[in-house]
Amino acid sequence: MNPIEIIEKYYDKKSELYEILIKHSSQVRDKALEVVQKHSELGADSQFVAEAAMLHDIGIIFTNAPKIYCFGKHNYIEHGYLGSELLQQEGFLKHALVCERHTGVGLSLDWIVRNKLPVPHRDMVPISIEEQIICYADKFFSKTNLNVCLPIEVIVKKLEKHEKSNSSLFLEWHNRFR
Repeated sequence: MNPIEIIEKYYDKKSELYEILIKHSSQVRDKALEVVQKHSELGADSQFVAEAAMLHDIGIIFTNAPKIYCFGKHNYIEHGYLGSELLQQEGFLKHALVCERHTGVGLSLDWIVRNKLPVPHRDMVPISIEEQIICYADKFFSKTNLNVCLPIEVIVKKLEKHEKSNSSLFLEWHNRFR
């Protein structure tokens, strides 16, 4: 499976959005693979992590986020499940779960309902070790400032804006994966 080939089915290689997606996804992949290599005791599948990290944000093309050249009709919060649906259609069911479960530190059904989020009403939280590692690695990189690896303090502050337990879970992952 070649993630770039899948991305290129949906993204124009000459577009700003393509460049942003590839750069961001590569950063996430590299950070996730660092975790996998440092922690062989976790038993994570490095090939799957590399592939899924490259595809985790494939759904952004369907969203309206002009700052990163996304001109779709959906809210940005929807990119996870939209990417999941796309990868399911491509036949990559396990990779699709990473798309669906990587937003924030995952979206619980309770959180979705309480916040009236425009996403399917189901738990979308990382379960497998690979999903957790990719979700963790993703928090270090922004698509709006591609040249920065965010410090832990900034990540925690961003997560706490939504809910204290989000930053607690991230810090658990950080203690486990660093």
